Amino acid sequence: MKKLCVVLSLLIVFALGSIAFTNIKLGGIIGKITPGDAASAVSLVAATDTLKAQISQGVFTFTNLKEGVYTVVVKANAPYKDAVIEKVAVKDSATTDLGEIKLQQ
Repeated sequence: MKKLCVVLSLLIVFALGSIAFTNIKLGGIIGKITPGDAASAVSLVAATDTLKAQISQGVFTFTNLKEGVYTVVVKANAPYKDAVIEKVAVKDSATTDLGEIKLQQ
């Protein structure tokens, strides 16, 4: 009887654990910086967390993001000015396209 209770308890714990992690859906953010060589870095800020993305021919991508609101910071090379895009929303399983980000001189 005691073994049966332990086995049933373990099955319930594993079942609940697997259900809890299946509901997490991740999104992303993409964008293109012009001119393509004007930026040296792109960062994503959420509260106290910061992520960095690689820039390839002006294009950057952030993946595996939880639903929420983020700030994108583009660090520009001289003579261009840095750009900050606030309140970028990411929804479940969706990729937010920022389109073209034109850096000003």
